[in-house]
Amino acid sequence: MGAANFTPGCFYWAKSSKFFDGNVTVVQVSTVFGKDPDYWTLALLGTDQHAMLSDFEIISSAEMPQNRRVRDAAE
Repeated sequence: MGAANFTPGCFYWAKSSKFFDGNVTVVQVSTVFGKDPDYWTLALLGTDQHAMLSDFEIISSAEMPQNRRVRDAAE
């Protein structure tokens, strides 16, 4: 998947041999380094790190659960 197929701020199921021991995880497309797709990265949830899009195999988009209230970690 190229950057053109992603939506900034959206979450995706992904896996990488470089991160999280190759386990499937959720990542978020980040524009922290620039709004142009060439500068997009993947925010690694639960860390303060970002990774290149090419470091991950994107499996699918991660949808919010229907009819569920999602609480923020601070709540």
